[in-house]
Amino acid sequence: MFCSIYKSSKKDEMYLYVARIESQDDQAEAADPLEVVPEVLRTAFGRATFVMDLELHENRKLARANILHVMDSIQTKGFFIQMPPEGLINPNAVEPEGLRGA
Repeated sequence: MFCSIYKSSKKDEMYLYVARIESQDDQAEAADPLEVVPEVLRTAFGRATFVMDLELHENRKLARANILHVMDSIQTKGFFIQMPPEGLINPNAVEPEGLRGA
């Protein structure tokens, strides 16, 4: 399975995976690969900027998503949304001693 990955203009580290559309005719008008994504999600996602095309298979590892969940979501819904990680940085954490006043 091949997919195209887009990043969000509204939220850092939010990505959208959609099935890659293969053009049957070079002269045909290119279809919008994001038309499978519901309008409300496209609005929340913001401007989608193409990142890359990727071949997905069950032996491939992804950094922040389970490959089987990604593939299943693309097959059933037509897309997969990767949300930004939460809780990696605690804004209320005490600063390390060496960084105070830096």
